[in-house]
Amino acid sequence: MIRSIVKYPDPILQRPTELVTEFNEELRTLVDDMFESMYAAKGIGLAAPQIGVGKRLTVVDLSNQENPDEKIVLINPEVLESEGRQYDEEGCLSLPEIREKVVRAAKVKVKAQNLDGEWFEMDAEELLARAFLHEIDHLDGVLFIYRVSGLKRDLALRKIRKMQRNGEW
Repeated sequence: MIRSIVKYPDPILQRPTELVTEFNEELRTLVDDMFESMYAAKGIGLAAPQIGVGKRLTVVDLSNQENPDEKIVLINPEVLESEGRQYDEEGCLSLPEIREKVVRAAKVKVKAQNLDGEWFEMDAEELLARAFLHEIDHLDGVLFIYRVSGLKRDLALRKIRKMQRNGEW
């Protein structure tokens, strides 16, 4: 089922999420809904708060549905290691039409649980590292516009307020 994407400034996007403790059919359905919602919105990553669910869960697929083997589910993820630096443009389904360059680690190692509750570790570089860090930020209540300069953030927030006034947000 395709769920609506929550837009900034909804408070759920700015709150840390709760750990997932039950690994059941309801969780599998939520993950399926998240992939479906992400694909419908043309995204490569989606965190549970972006569909109004305050759980520590995110999905990523850089192949945009082209390769089922690239579907990644991270439950209760944590970043174990990060190294290097990359500076590139990011966008967010919860902040449509806002794009800014953000500094992120070039390589990360994350630890997370799968749909069965089993822990695993995964290394990621470049775009996948950026996607993991962006989505894990969501789970901590941090939006990418919090990682840009105050001036760029103010300009983005002004653009959002203008779109809200015009009924476009």
